[in-house]
Amino acid sequence: MTRIVYEIVKHDGGWAYRASGTYSESFSSHDAAHQAAERVAREQMAPGEAALISYEDSEGRWHKEVSAGTDRPAVKVSG
Repeated sequence: MTRIVYEIVKHDGGWAYRASGTYSESFSSHDAAHQAAERVAREQMAPGEAALISYEDSEGRWHKEVSAGTDRPAVKVSG
């Protein structure tokens, strides 16, 4: 299972949440950034609809598979 951690950090004169080196927009307070990260985490954990996906692997081969829509990541907000 994929795990995502949103960390609340100071950023660009305010506060933001960060995951895997990517920052959100800046918020005026730590609480506002934390609330936004919690909202995003809830959205990512919500199941979706099944969908056909296609992707290219590192060797240039294309694959097709069905994403069930229920294989959601485990998400945590830290800070």
